[in-house]
Amino acid sequence: MAASHNIQPDLALLQAYLDKQAVEIGRLVSIEKFSGGQSNPTFKLCSDQGEFVLRRQPLGKLLKSAHAVDREFRIISALHNSKVPVPSAVHLCNDTQVIGSQFCIMSFVKGSIYWDAALPTFDELYGTEQAKVSRTEIYDQMNLALTKLHQLNPQDLGLADYGKPGNYFSRQLDRWTKQYIASKTEDNKDADSLMKWLSNNIPDDDGKISIVHGDFRLDNFVFDSSCHQMIAILDWELSTLGHPYADLAYQCMQLRLPSNMGNVPGLGSIERGALGIPSEAEYVARYCKRMDLDMIPNWKFYIAFSFFRLFSIVQGVVKRAKDGNASNAKALELEALLKPLSTLALTALKEKD
Repeated sequence: MAASHNIQPDLALLQAYLDKQAVEIGRLVSIEKFSGGQSNPTFKLCSDQGEFVLRRQPLGKLLKSAHAVDREFRIISALHNSKVPVPSAVHLCNDTQVIGSQFCIMSFVKGSIYWDAALPTFDELYGTEQAKVSRTEIYDQMNLALTKLHQLNPQDLGLADYGKPGNYFSRQLDRWTKQYIASKTEDNKDADSLMKWLSNNIPDDDGKISIVHGDFRLDNFVFDSSCHQMIAILDWELSTLGHPYADLAYQCMQLRLPSNMGNVPGLGSIERGALGIPSEAEYVARYCKRMDLDMIPNWKFYIAFSFFRLFSIVQGVVKRAKDGNASNAKALELEALLKPLSTLALTALKEKD
């Protein structure tokens, strides 16, 4: 079967494959690309059997270990009957000749996805006071989901080999440093200083291992539109076995981002209390209580590492955009975020532990 060279899968080619390998999907009626997302191109499939989601790798040369839709398929398959809500895994295709890249298909979970951390539309939807209550519920649902994920035993789910044990931050720093260097488009002295500091301040391995999502942020969750219950966690391509604080710090890092920072607006300049959104300290304290922890040492390192990781991810998107392989037409606009991200990371290093 010939491969398609367009990012949009050819409906006829895909249908011919599904007729043989995934008949439960039925006859395709349409394929529509979701506008959000910068990494793996994602499409909504409508068929006579219902609605599905197709996630494919980008076209062109890929960085090693990036865009792992096969890992995403494996993790949602393993988590399907756990306390962590995920879409149902439907089909994985490793044959890159079908649509030009590896892809997986999962169920479509209908609900609300929120892109702005301040949830500004809630005031108009619910009124000021109820909006505060609703925002509090949303953030508590995220906190609860994170603790449920970190409390799972990987071995019980058949995921004992889903990542290498020990030295998580050392290995992650090495990975993202290499990926940043491989996708670097211009010099950045702040990034160089950050990499040096991180490599010299890696905390001692405390033995904590859990399933980590890798991109735990507001726009990767689907909520029930009527009651704000989280009904699905999306985008597991960066998941692995690792240190639970990586997920927690990554989410808190996102909340530190300025509210005017591109398509990932944060809460860095917003008074959260008036909105019903917990402070970082309150959010971390709630996590610690649920995980039976007294405190989290070396917090400054985890935050700075999260900034560097996001910086490296954005740099990869920019490189693909310049190479003509980005999944989003506005990907090149993210180049303007590189300097602010590295500056914010260095600012975090000046904080007291």
